[in-house]
Amino acid sequence: MHEASARPWRHDYLRYDAIRAQLEAWAAAHPKRARVTRLGRTPEGRDILCLDLGPEPDRIRPAMVVSANIHASELAGSSVALAFAESVLGIHGGGPGPDGMPQPIAEALRDVRVFVIPRISPDGAESVLTDGAYVRSVPRAPDHGRQAPRWVRSDMTGDGRCRVMRVVDPNGQMVESPEVAGLLLPRRIDDPPPYYTVYPEGYIEHFDGAVPDPAVDTRVDLNRNFPWSWKPEPDQGGAGDWPGSAPESRALLEFAAAHPEIFAWVDFHTYGGVAIRPDGMQPDRKMKAFDLAVFRQLGEWVEAETGYPMVSGFEEFTYRPDVPIHGDLIGYAYSQRGAFAYVVELHDLFARLGVERKKPFIDHYRFSRDQMVALARWDAEHNAGRIMRPWVPFEHPQLGPVEVGGVDVVIGIRNPPPDQLPGLCDAQIRPLLRLGAIGPRPVLDAPEIRDLGDGLRAIEITVRNAGYLPTYVAEVARERPHNEPLWAEVDAETVGPRRIEVGHLRGWGRGLDGAGALTWIEGRGHGDRRRLRWVVSGAGPVTVRAGSPRVGWVERRVGEGP
Repeated sequence: MHEASARPWRHDYLRYDAIRAQLEAWAAAHPKRARVTRLGRTPEGRDILCLDLGPEPDRIRPAMVVSANIHASELAGSSVALAFAESVLGIHGGGPGPDGMPQPIAEALRDVRVFVIPRISPDGAESVLTDGAYVRSVPRAPDHGRQAPRWVRSDMTGDGRCRVMRVVDPNGQMVESPEVAGLLLPRRIDDPPPYYTVYPEGYIEHFDGAVPDPAVDTRVDLNRNFPWSWKPEPDQGGAGDWPGSAPESRALLEFAAAHPEIFAWVDFHTYGGVAIRPDGMQPDRKMKAFDLAVFRQLGEWVEAETGYPMVSGFEEFTYRPDVPIHGDLIGYAYSQRGAFAYVVELHDLFARLGVERKKPFIDHYRFSRDQMVALARWDAEHNAGRIMRPWVPFEHPQLGPVEVGGVDVVIGIRNPPPDQLPGLCDAQIRPLLRLGAIGPRPVLDAPEIRDLGDGLRAIEITVRNAGYLPTYVAEVARERPHNEPLWAEVDAETVGPRRIEVGHLRGWGRGLDGAGALTWIEGRGHGDRRRLRWVVSGAGPVTVRAGSPRVGWVERRVGEGP
């Protein structure tokens, strides 16, 4: 099969049915290491699909999640998620992974369960792809019988896209660029008329003759609807009526609660060319030192492979200084579920426009007039003019004569041109594979058995964490009820307890904490292992079992008897 048809996500943005068909094709072709599950269903009747990867899918073991498209128009993440799934399938099938991938990483991945959720908001993405609508997250808003006038975005001209409308207004805040025809720029004090006021393409519900502020969007933002540090409207725009009030976010909450073994979660967004990590609620100096060291290591891997820096959500990605974002998925995954979680904003548009790196990173999104002109020229030269659409006269039923056109954000701004998808996918796979290789990994070493006489035997065995991360994964959630310590037991009659609380075991990884400096080369004690001992009666083999819901279980059959 030709590569373009075999991997369509690398060449175009896929609708829901195409994504579903791809997941089901993988499950049919690889029944022993892939299956499709449904996390929930949207109000429009679409399933929120998850590809469950790895042999023995019902065996509990450390797991990672890759998700995408929680925001409707941010489509590129679905392509990256599918590309990652393809790579993991190859590794589970015995392949070496991408060229140059160190073998220990592939080996570690083979014992990790991987969940890929390529489209969290299928209703929203379908609206963007089929109706041309601008949808932040989901294409619905709670009504609650509200009577105040408000804007409803709609394709008024019937051309399949939903853009903006402009009207000549002596008090307008925008002017047309003298360099690029049709490009609207923020008005300066020395700009000559005409001036324009810009509205979303659509109509005003409950219109009473006055034009309401178009900036207010009452739709639920799924990425503000999670129960970690949730705040209601208007404290947090898009919050929803309560945490998990949207069926899509509620489905993810139920999924996460059912899988305490999740140790890593990456959620793909667009745009910016940056990875955003916790803690989104406080500065780095207040974070757990171990967690911060691990995030710094992950950031080094991400930047080395993609060129994207990893920044603190609080220190570099708040829209207003010191005002955090509430109710986001990654904050919930890290702070409440204890997973090393971060967001990747795909598509480094700023680099393509020659914008120098700024700090805090959020300042990149405050475009100057010169950058807007540069964007329009890049669009014409490298994006087939998908962003800048000509202005078309239209008789609006409420406002009268307007012009419809302007900026279409979907391809070029929110997402890269389709011909850039292959490179985007390839660059993101390697740091994801490295992330998947750092999970905790309990093992049982070879036992020692001694005959004590009188039908008694002493069995001694070491349970050891061979993984990078400790068995509690992240310090921030060490005390959460789902983060149980390890237990060990034998299936035999014992003198003394059959079950022993092992406790948590340290991993061998330190993150980037300063270890490795020439003046500090030192090891650590045996906090990564514990020696266990039982006295059992009777002959025959005995099964030793150790683990927890957080890391899964390992077993070892020991002893054949005299």
